[in-house]
Amino acid sequence: MTTQISILTEIPEDLHQSLRNYLDQHPTWDQDQVMTAALSFFLLFSQSQRPLQSTQSLDPACAKAYLETLFHT
Repeated sequence: MTTQISILTEIPEDLHQSLRNYLDQHPTWDQDQVMTAALSFFLLFSQSQRPLQSTQSLDPACAKAYLETLFHT
């Protein structure tokens, strides 16, 4: 079972307008999906920029959230 956590945050007006434009052009997406995809991609990208230790790997939960959001599963 996936636990959901609500996040309330302020974003710059220009970013908000870009989000509105994206959602207007992509009616199958909603704000929550965009934010989940963006956050999980950011976390995956941040992890990939660090030198990997032999015991360290990309967070599979983060990758799963990103892929599920992209493919709406």
